[in-house]
Amino acid sequence: MSQPTANDAKHRMVPSPAGRLHVVEQGEGLLVLLVHGFPESWYSWRHQLPALAAAGYRAAAIDVRGYGRSSKPGATDAYRMLELVEDNAAVVHALGERTAVIVGHDWGATIAADSALLRPDVFHAVGLLSVPYTPPGGPMPSEVFAQMGATGGEEEFYVSYFQEPGRAEAEIEPDVRGWLAGFYAALSADTMPAADAPDPHFVTRGGKLRDRFPAEGLPAWLTEADLDLCAAEFERTGMTGALNRYRNMDRDWKDLTAFTGAPITQPSLFIGGALDASTTWLAAAIEAFPTTLPGLSASHILENCGHWLQQEHPEATNQLLTTWLSTLPT
Repeated sequence: MSQPTANDAKHRMVPSPAGRLHVVEQGEGLLVLLVHGFPESWYSWRHQLPALAAAGYRAAAIDVRGYGRSSKPGATDAYRMLELVEDNAAVVHALGERTAVIVGHDWGATIAADSALLRPDVFHAVGLLSVPYTPPGGPMPSEVFAQMGATGGEEEFYVSYFQEPGRAEAEIEPDVRGWLAGFYAALSADTMPAADAPDPHFVTRGGKLRDRFPAEGLPAWLTEADLDLCAAEFERTGMTGALNRYRNMDRDWKDLTAFTGAPITQPSLFIGGALDASTTWLAAAIEAFPTTLPGLSASHILENCGHWLQQEHPEATNQLLTTWLSTLPT
C-alpha cells in the first residue's frame, strides 16, 4: 500500500464565528487540529498531514481567519484571541467531534495554548511549536515591545512595527513574493544572517524590515513552487487580516485578565529550534514549564533548526508528534 501524501488531503469550508473557515483534512482517528502562524497558511502543515494520517490520526489544518480561503472580517478587533479560540472550537464541532488535540506553530502555538486554557472541554491536549507557553499577565505587551528597541531608540522591534495599521502593508504588498522569500530566509537555519549581522527582528527608524533580510537564495525547505503558492494567497487576500493578530495583543492582555498566571494542565508537548529567537529569547518560559505546563510530556530542541521547524525538519517533527500522540489517553 502506498503512503499517503498531502495531495490526498480533502479541502472543505466549515461555519465558524468568522463566517467560514477553510480546513484541509486527512486520515481517520483522533482529531488533531493544526494551527499555523505568521505569515503562513494550512500549507505549512503539508508534511504533517500525511504523516499523521499514516499514524492513524485525523489531521485537520486550518487557514486562520484572515488567511487563505477563510473569511476575513473587516474589524481589527475581530482578530482578538477570544475570537480565534471560538473559531477552533467551532471547527472541531463542525467536523463532527466533541474534542480534539490542538497543535500550533508560531502565532498558532499561542492560539493553541489559549484554546487549551479557555476551552479545556474541547481541547484535551496541546502541542506547541517554536513559541513556548507564557501565562497571561505581566506588563501590557505594547509597552514591553516599545522598550525592546536597541541603540538608543534608533531601532524598533518588529512587533511594534506590525502593530501600526497600514505600515507593514505598505512595505509588503507591493512585492509579496519577494518579501516572503526574505522573511522566511531571515529566520531559517541555513540562510539566516550571521550572528554579528544586524538583527532582522528590528527595523531601523525610517527603514523597512526587509532591509535586513538576506539578499538572495531560498532556504532548503522552500521550493520556488512553495513560495509561489504562499505568495499567491497573500496577493489575493492582502496582509491586513494576518497583521491584525499583532494589533490585538493589548486587547488580549485585557481579555485574559481572569487567567493571569494560569497553567495549562492538559497533556502537552513543546518543540523548539535551537537557532530560533522564539526559543532563545523565551528561555525563561521554557524553564518555567514545570509550573506553567504541569502536564508536559516532553520538551525538545531541534539542533540546526530555525523558526520554521515543521518545514525545516519535517521528519523529526513528525516523529516527535506521532510519538507524543501515541502516549495520550484515547
